[in-house]
Amino acid sequence: MRLHSHFHAFAHGEGPRGPESGSFGLFRRHGRMGGRQRMFEQGDLRFVVLKLVSEKPSHGYEIIKAIEDRLGGAYAPSPGVIYPTLTLLEEMGAIRVQETDGPRKLYAITAEGEELLRQNQTAIEAIFGRMADINARHGGGPAPQILRATENLRTALRLRLARGPLSAEQIAEVASILDAAAKAVETS
Repeated sequence: MRLHSHFHAFAHGEGPRGPESGSFGLFRRHGRMGGRQRMFEQGDLRFVVLKLVSEKPSHGYEIIKAIEDRLGGAYAPSPGVIYPTLTLLEEMGAIRVQETDGPRKLYAITAEGEELLRQNQTAIEAIFGRMADINARHGGGPAPQILRATENLRTALRLRLARGPLSAEQIAEVASILDAAAKAVETS
């Protein structure tokens, strides 16, 4: 079975660069000197997407939000990661497009996809267990959505100030916007 053999290597810790390059895990370090941390190891995201589609036929955006929710907002995969994963799973026969709503495709699991979930149940449970741990650990800190929005505001302000001097009218307008935002946050 083509589908099984393709995922088999990832399920047993073998990635495209040999043993251990595809091992399951979240937040593993990469590179000899530590490097950047990744949320999902090679193959993990495929299983996460497949499991979520098995629970409820979904559009790509719904899958992104479901992953973000399961991780307590600690991470949301980009469309540039999710849509190629959906395409790969579709090409492998693990999911199919159930219907389209304009440009949006609703994905549903196939019998081959269900079999893949059964064959890799232990690994998938481990991935979702680690996701639940991240969700639990992340619950005590500031919500990532608020941190992201704060950083967006800082960046927008820096970029605007870098474009050149503001007129007195522009300064008053920006200050008014910031004051209104601060007041709205304070009373929320």
